[in-house]
Parts: sequence; structure tokens; C-alpha cells
Amino acid sequence: MQIEFSGAAREVTGSCHILRVGSGSKQRTVLLDCGLFQGRRAESREKNRQLPLPVDEIDGIILSHAHIDHAGRLPYLVAQGYKGSIWATAATRDLCAIMLADSAHIQEKDAEFLAKHRDEFIEPLYRIEDTTRTLEHMIGMPYNKWFEVTDGVRASFTEAGHILGSASVVLELREGDQFRRLVFSGDVGRSNLPIIRDPHPPEHGADVIICESTYGNRDHESVEGAREQLAEVVRTTAARGGRVLIPAFAVGRTQELVYDLHALRRDGKIPEIPIFIDSPLATDATAVFAMHPETFDHNEELVRNTPNLFDFPMVKFTRDVSESKKLNSMHGPMIVIAASGMAESGRILHHLRYGASDPRNTILVVGFMAEHTLGRRIVEQRSVLRIFGEEVPLAASVEVLLGYSAHADRTELQAWLRAVRQGGAAEGRNHPTVHLVHGEAEAQDAFAEQLRGDGFRVEIPSPGTTVTI
Repeated sequence: MQIEFSGAAREVTGSCHILRVGSGSKQRTVLLDCGLFQGRRAESREKNRQLPLPVDEIDGIILSHAHIDHAGRLPYLVAQGYKGSIWATAATRDLCAIMLADSAHIQEKDAEFLAKHRDEFIEPLYRIEDTTRTLEHMIGMPYNKWFEVTDGVRASFTEAGHILGSASVVLELREGDQFRRLVFSGDVGRSNLPIIRDPHPPEHGADVIICESTYGNRDHESVEGAREQLAEVVRTTAARGGRVLIPAFAVGRTQELVYDLHALRRDGKIPEIPIFIDSPLATDATAVFAMHPETFDHNEELVRNTPNLFDFPMVKFTRDVSESKKLNSMHGPMIVIAASGMAESGRILHHLRYGASDPRNTILVVGFMAEHTLGRRIVEQRSVLRIFGEEVPLAASVEVLLGYSAHADRTELQAWLRAVRQGGAAEGRNHPTVHLVHGEAEAQDAFAEQLRGDGFRVEIPSPGTTVTI
């Protein structure tokens, strides 16, 4: 039994781990995620075109959640001939229907732009029809129910609390008389995030854990404190007549922000100014959220007592390009939430080109910004931003609210790992080896040292590392 770490090893995108059970003609191979690499364009494009392995060697795929850095290469596998099953939760499957189509659309439009303006043709990684075929391979499963992936491998999902439908994966592996339990964290969320349920660590322990480490070197502000900080940013920016520009993932973060703005307005803590959700994908994702109330946290008062969580008078969804363009000719305070979350593509780029140079405005960062992205350069408060080939001075205020992160911080991740370890005590599976993935080197090194001090065996795989379990 072996794991090969193909993606999200010493970085935070391109999640993909290859599990092999058995040998020779009886070997079975399962992928855990197959996401897009993001960052420097040329480098990411080259990495995304490298298949993690030949598609005819893959016996099954298990998807932890719908974010593109975890699911974004699935249509490429299908386009290259993958014919097997892709296992996910039902909500993840429904989110993939819109997110993968959006990813294909962006690639097709980028190809058209390069061909027209730079006389350069770059074939999209995949097209819309490939995403449609991908959905035909996806099987939606409930949480906490075992399913057979392939010979010698069965799995179940537990609530990860990261986005709608997100899951940690428990795998039981059999090879002859050998038995191993593997836990793949996926992306672990935080307790008390709006709308969705809290993370639920797998209960029966593990021999091996593949664990994300995005924020392994820091603790977040409290979730409750983030809402109050959001209110303060809105009040301050509105008072000076500016806009709050929020790059946000269309799935998860946008809905959380709308939910909190709804609560703040209901409590009279922010002025009544228009809130524009300038993202067709976010509009569609909000509809998917409404389809899956079974995943909501019904301990929350707003969830219990508000039939339309995401629809109140201040909110306006803009789908058409013409509506989006009109926003930049409007006057007065407003909030604009637009994708993409790391400000690498999408409509947020137009709003930043228009608004980053205005000192009345605030750019509000509400999530992780990977290296080499425009979002990271905004967090670093570079004096000049390069957007659409133009140099735009950064005069707007920049505020970072990490209380909105959907990723657990180091303390929360350590508590999650302790819970998994404790769950295995009855079976003697309370000394798991932890492999840290989905993190930058600085965060992983710090988290590894912390975990070793807590008695964990910790490894940090590099791309291509293979370990025997």
C-alpha cells in the first residue's frame, strides 16, 4: 500500500494524492482529488497539462470538495479518456456542475483573448462539453455511509466544515491479510462558521493521516470578531463615500459574507447601502446552497428563523456583463463582492482596476492569498498593481480579515488531529503518521514542529514523494 503525493505538496494548489493498493495485475489505484494548480500563468499551465498518471491506470477518484484547486483537473482526466467513477457528496457534485463549467468558460475566453490580441493560440485545458461528461461520472454519496471504491478500498465521508458539501475522507484498505485505515482531511473548516455545520473529525482513528496545513503557522481571529470587523470596515468606508471591494470565492465565502451582512443590517450595525454580488457563478452557487438545507447548521438562529438567508432588500445579483460595467459609473457608497477569490481572474479585476487608486475605497481581503497572485500583492500593499497590463497605483485602504478564513488555523488543526488520534485509542491506532500537504513551506515547517512536540510522527512530502503505508 503506497501513497504518491502528486499535487499540493509544499504548496497550496493542485491537490492530488495517488493511493495504490496491491501489486501486479491486482494493483488498484485511487486518486484523492485532482485540482488545478494556480499561480504564475505559464508555470501553472505547464503543471496542469501533466497528468498525475495515465488515465487507464486509475480505478476510482474520491473528491473532498468542489473548490477548483481540488476538483479543477477532473474534466481534463475525462477529456483524456478517464471512464471510471468520481465519488463525492451530493452537494459537492451539484457545486461541481457550475464550478467546472465556469472554469472551462474562463479557459475558453482566455484562449480567445490571446488569439485575438496577442496572435497566440493556447488550447484550453478542457472545454464545456468535457465538464458535462465529467458530471456523468460523479456519484453523490451521503455523509457517514461506506461505499466500495474498488477492490480492497472502501471509503466514507465525514463533515469537514469547509464549504457546502466538503468532506474529510476515511479509507479502509485491505491487501491480503493486511488492513490499514487512512484519513484524508481534505480542507478542514472552522467551528462556528456561518451556515454550514462544524467539522466532525473521523471517530475511529487512523494509521496514516494526510492533513492540510494552509494556516499551520498562525491562529485566526475569532469568527465572531470577524463579523464585527466587517461591520466596522463597511461603516468607515461608507462614511467617506467609498466602496468596499471584496475579492471572494464565489462558493462559500460569498454566501458567508451575504449571510453576515444580512445579520448586521438586521441588527442595525451597518448603513443601508447596496450590496452587489457581481458574479454569475456566485449567483448560481447561491441557488445550489438553497438546494441543500440538510447541510446547514440549524443551531444558528438566522438559519432557523429566516427563510431567505441570501435574499434581502440591500442585495442585488448582477449576472450580465452590461450590469457589471454599470457599477463602475455609479456614485456613492456600496459593497461589491466579486470573484475570483485570489483576484487572479474574473470581474473583480475590473473593479480593482477602477477602484484601487481611490483613497475613499477599501479592498477587503477575507481569505488566503497564494504566492504569485494579485491578491497576495494586495495583501503586501505593493504601491503599484499590474492589472490587465496596466499599472494601477494602490491608494485604497487594504484590510485583511482572516477570521473569515474557511481553513482551520494551527490550533484548530491540532485539535482535529488530536480527535482523530484519540478516536483510534480503542483499536491501538493512536500513533498515526501525519503527512502535511496543502501548505507553503514556512507554514508546514512550523506546524510540523508543533505537532512533533505533541507526540505526532510528522512527514512533509515533496512533489513525487512516495511512501509505503
